[in-house]
Amino acid sequence: MESDRIFLVGPMGAGKSTVGKRLAQTLGLEFVDSDRALEERTGARIPLIFELEGETGFRQREAAIIDELTQQPGLVLATGGGAVVTPANRRYLAERGTVVYLETSVDRQLARTRHDKNRPLLQTANPQARLAELLAQRDPLYREIADIIANTDHGKPNTVVKAIVSQLKSSPQSSYGRT
Repeated sequence: MESDRIFLVGPMGAGKSTVGKRLAQTLGLEFVDSDRALEERTGARIPLIFELEGETGFRQREAAIIDELTQQPGLVLATGGGAVVTPANRRYLAERGTVVYLETSVDRQLARTRHDKNRPLLQTANPQARLAELLAQRDPLYREIADIIANTDHGKPNTVVKAIVSQLKSSPQSSYGRT
């Protein structure tokens, strides 16, 4: 397992981008958001990709970018909430770095995402039910590959980062904090 590659997984609204940026800064690593990288590569926003290619087409594109990004050293990678549904992605993440599951409640997800129109899976009559359904499907997958689990419901991003760094330093495969 590469100790200079940290991969953040978790549901939409868990804080992967916010925590990821601060974690990367704290550890002196590069931060990349796989969804943003995919948009930059394709020149299209994710809702448009979903509209034109469906979720299947999006997941194929996502798997290709995650395969590429998980091979880069010195990286904190925030993945999309559904990245774990693709078995190859779970394998890339688990085998190529330290996986941190940012866990959060459906209520907190709803509060953080309710005004975001760039989330195709939430464009439904009952976003709360959809979030609950997605979490029920994906939580076991997040846990399956997680090396560290950090809850983001109540802690401020800096508090969550400190907790993750502490766990990274105490991890047997980690080189953080060692000289």
